[in-house]
Amino acid sequence: MAVSPGSQHPLAAILTAAAAGRFPPADGLFDVLAPDDDGTHAVVELTGHSYVLTDRAPADLLALGADGFGGCTHPDVLRWVAGPDGWIGSLDVVLVATARPGGPLPERTDLDDHPRVERARAHRRGVRVFGDDRGLVTLGRGLAGRLELSVELHDGTDRNGGAGRAVILGGLAVATPGDLVWAQVSPGNAASLRAFLACGFVPIGSEVLITSR
Repeated sequence: MAVSPGSQHPLAAILTAAAAGRFPPADGLFDVLAPDDDGTHAVVELTGHSYVLTDRAPADLLALGADGFGGCTHPDVLRWVAGPDGWIGSLDVVLVATARPGGPLPERTDLDDHPRVERARAHRRGVRVFGDDRGLVTLGRGLAGRLELSVELHDGTDRNGGAGRAVILGGLAVATPGDLVWAQVSPGNAASLRAFLACGFVPIGSEVLITSR
């Protein structure tokens, strides 16, 4: 499926529907969509149905074992989508929340060299950075144009005193109230996952980002 320049990627509507609790049928199938406007390839898995953003042929993916029950993230499928020299990201839980008023964090212009900021700008457009003495938040447009939030606490911050939740809530307060805000968290990062869930984020699926070469 081709996507015209400047048009909304089909995945955007699928994710918005999932955020509202409307999911595709759990039929074990997968759909192939074009890479997004930034050229990002990806595998997005919802319950029993998956989406592969790629320019590879569906028949080739099917032959490698792709399906809607986890087969699209099989290593052989991911490597085929990426190509021999492509980059394959981690498998992350996809979470979403609605921005709401609160105590917003101040914007920061002194953290451009921070690894979290550099990573955000490698995968997102229009990244802005906010933070305080506990940690920082980045907000930018990522896969299919969605507004994505990432968080990191500074070294030495007490991670058992609710600092992670406070920084996440401060990031949500920066966005326009009512807007959907997305986050991706490694399932093994239990502390981060618990913090996002405590702030009202809900899981809708999983994904792997890919740079194909």
